[in-house]
Amino acid sequence: MAAAAAGAGAGAINSGLRSLLLNTTLRPFTSSLLRKLPLPTYVFLPNTPSRHNFSHRPFCSISPLPASQEDSFSKPNSKSRPNVLHILEERGLLESVTSDSLRSVCSDPNLGPLKVYCGFDPTAESLHLGNLLGIIVLSWFLRCGHNAVGLIGGATGRIGDPSGKSLERPELDLVTLEKNISGIAGIVKKILVCSPGVCENAGEVQILNNYDWWKDVKFLDFLRNVGRYARVGTMMSKESVKKRLENAEQGMSYAEFTYQLLQGYDFVHLYEKEGVNVQIGGSDQWGNITAGTDLIRRLVGKSSDNGAVVGSVPVVFGLTFPLLLKSDGTKFGKSEDGAIWLSASLLSPYKFYQYFFTVPDDDVVRFLKILTFLSIEEIAELEKDMGKPGYVPNTAQRRLAEEVTRFVHGQEGLEEALKATEALKPGNADTKLDWKTIEGIAADVPSCSMNYEQVLDIPILDLYVSSGLLESKSAARRMLKQGGLYLNNAKVDSESKKIEADDIVDDKVILLSAGKKNKMVVRIS
Repeated sequence: MAAAAAGAGAGAINSGLRSLLLNTTLRPFTSSLLRKLPLPTYVFLPNTPSRHNFSHRPFCSISPLPASQEDSFSKPNSKSRPNVLHILEERGLLESVTSDSLRSVCSDPNLGPLKVYCGFDPTAESLHLGNLLGIIVLSWFLRCGHNAVGLIGGATGRIGDPSGKSLERPELDLVTLEKNISGIAGIVKKILVCSPGVCENAGEVQILNNYDWWKDVKFLDFLRNVGRYARVGTMMSKESVKKRLENAEQGMSYAEFTYQLLQGYDFVHLYEKEGVNVQIGGSDQWGNITAGTDLIRRLVGKSSDNGAVVGSVPVVFGLTFPLLLKSDGTKFGKSEDGAIWLSASLLSPYKFYQYFFTVPDDDVVRFLKILTFLSIEEIAELEKDMGKPGYVPNTAQRRLAEEVTRFVHGQEGLEEALKATEALKPGNADTKLDWKTIEGIAADVPSCSMNYEQVLDIPILDLYVSSGLLESKSAARRMLKQGGLYLNNAKVDSESKKIEADDIVDDKVILLSAGKKNKMVVRIS
């Protein structure tokens, strides 16, 4: 029964889309059209954990979309959706599409919303900045009324995607893999957060794990039902394969070679069982994505008995966005030192914020376009201000840092980052420090641990020496005379100052500063 319903739903989708493609003239993109679009500025909160299938209308009375694809596509949306491809193109987030027809399909009010997926292999316990573009593109689809699927590669992560890699990925043990799956699913769920201001237009989000269907697939069945439709010549022509085979010594394992087939079948499964009709990914995923669209066209609509065509050719799409590159042209990754992790446990919101606050002027406008949801007009104004006399340096960077930090870590994470930033400004006595704020910067500055008795009532200069921040009392005395000693951001004016109970923030920590850059967090036990 489920298979029959899925087949009927897929037929309804294809019928509606094919009718559109045959009878609609593609409208050219104009910037004036984009300016008229009422784009929301927030993302959507998963509010129910069951089955990782989240409704994103916790503040709205709108009913969820019908489960049936047929219902979804036979009941036109009364409101025209913003054209997400035009938006992505103007912001530099569109690299390639498998069919230009997607431009008209995505905004036609006579069709239901698209269902779009992006995959994330759990090769680490956190996603990093290079993965953020996939979440941002998913979020743009959501903001334009479409539905999104975040697919965690619990199965494909056991193989490892060879795309863009010169060596085979190391094999992960199952405990590590499960930890990574949990961590990445949590990040995707947390970032795709809902706000009441956009719930009327909000799409829906599912978070799935491809191990849930791969664990029951038998090898011989897979070769018979799927492998016979995969063309070896086509697979060999993929860029990720050709580059690896150029290195005769390293080559490519059979397991890696089949990765594109596994990912391709993910698209088949999601199309048949979940109604997904668009896959997105970075430009290095083009080969894997087209492997999926090709498999769907070869597999779906054929009977298992004689391979005869029993249905119409499915209408599915692939879309890629440019990779996020550093100013030197290299990719952001997780193997390099200083990776920009999206997990607060691996990189504090403060340090995440500081990364964007210090990006070069040459990169800041491009980052504002691709990493934030600010309007193009507002970004243009920020760019114009950068060239005006009296421009305060890093103003555009500050806005970039605020927007990206809020998107990834939420308003609470942004406030934590702003507090920590202020805490690292000696002399800023207006900022009230608390234990959490000081701990937020502890990973980024030296720290030590001391007993309560060691600290209470000792002269301030002695604490600077015993903590290791300054090498001697004479050095501390010179710094004091120069006005460079600070205790919890308050300037130390007297050599006779002794540590009091009130100087221990929340009875747990003290922040010492010697000059603008030298700091020490003293943890009290």
